[in-house]
Amino acid sequence: MITTTNPATGETIATYETLDDNGIDAKLETATRAYGEWRGTSLDARTTVLSALGDLYEANKEELARLAVTEMGKPITQARSEIAKCASLLHYYAEHGPPMLDSKFWDLSDGGRAEGRWLPQGPVLAVMPWNFPYWQVIRFLAPTILAGNVGVLKHASIVQGVAQRMEELVMEAGGPEGLFQNLCVSSDPIGDIIADTRIVAATLTGSEGAGSAVAQQAGKHLKKVVLELGGSDPFIVMPSADLDQAVKDAVTARIQNNGQSCICGKRTIVHAEIYDDFSDRFSAVLKDVKLGDPMDDDTGLGPLSSEGQRDTVLKQVAKARKEGCTLLFGGEKIDRPGAWMTAGLLTDVPLASKTGTDEIFGPVGQLYKARDVDEATTIANAIPFGLGSAVWTRDEGEKEHFANAIEAGMTTFNGVNGSRIEAPFGGIKRSGHGRELAEFGLHEFMNLKTLVNPA
Repeated sequence: MITTTNPATGETIATYETLDDNGIDAKLETATRAYGEWRGTSLDARTTVLSALGDLYEANKEELARLAVTEMGKPITQARSEIAKCASLLHYYAEHGPPMLDSKFWDLSDGGRAEGRWLPQGPVLAVMPWNFPYWQVIRFLAPTILAGNVGVLKHASIVQGVAQRMEELVMEAGGPEGLFQNLCVSSDPIGDIIADTRIVAATLTGSEGAGSAVAQQAGKHLKKVVLELGGSDPFIVMPSADLDQAVKDAVTARIQNNGQSCICGKRTIVHAEIYDDFSDRFSAVLKDVKLGDPMDDDTGLGPLSSEGQRDTVLKQVAKARKEGCTLLFGGEKIDRPGAWMTAGLLTDVPLASKTGTDEIFGPVGQLYKARDVDEATTIANAIPFGLGSAVWTRDEGEKEHFANAIEAGMTTFNGVNGSRIEAPFGGIKRSGHGRELAEFGLHEFMNLKTLVNPA
């Protein structure tokens, strides 16, 4: 049995019966049958479903956004933006995806010719988190549908309402039974599902520990896996930056999704020349963020996803203080029902400490001072993660330095770091491997089959 809870109130929303072994087997059989049919459909048929699904996300944006807010607490304006981004990605693959599947041709040294053809492979398992409950799934699902594969989803327990609604929408869009199914299960049977011969590959967005477990099981059974794991992204500010906008975006990066985003800036690294000015402004704006009902349009910070997640962050703050970090303000539990805490800011963080190297998945930032570009780079790279990064500078030489020197899958200049549907997305180091979005996400779970015609 899975129970969902409203993190803003602590009240129970719904309970769901979990699948037993027979139920899981039936779902995988349905996926196998669906793949047998879907792989032979035309690109026009696939893009028709994608377009219809995108239209449904647009038409049902308010309903879907409110469901996400109720189950995991993000501010309603951000939930609406998430739904809009999902619709954009679905339409993007419907419009721009087919040419990505065009064959490639090569002339051979013996005078012959070879063709590289993109072909589907089968049912793909997606293990997805609660923090962007629609986007993380659509980022996998849209290219899966276009590729001719089918998807089975193990979603986070706290967003089971979202998971079930997403399955319904695929059917409403004209997708055949089994094209996309939600597996209402705990994490316990995931290893067996990955091992099942009917599953050809797996993708996971989530914690480092979950990614390691999925990767081990996939490796044991020689199945490809794409992982997008944690991050403790640097947000670097140099003297030439537009300081007003950098402060605004640094606060956005730290509290977006109530501080629960892998790819947004968690460690703000500021050049010594502007450190004091930036610190004062950053602190003032962060303290002033409106905390309140996530259903209100003007709320900037809502509850964390669960009381358990809130308590984890509070323990990290307590650990930071024991390690010698200074808590400038906030980072405290709010005495009310639900998973509430205040935004906070840590300084004097030792690079080799747990606080310095771990990810804080909540609205508590870290502020560092750097003497120059080299020290800023050292601080930025002094973590086991390598997902995203942001750099604020108008100096082209500094841009080029950070572009090459920061160890991350992405660097955004003079803006909030985030995924873009037209560009590849993914991490390095302990943040995972593989890429999503654009043609790279489409090709990850396809067979690039080589056809040779000798001279």
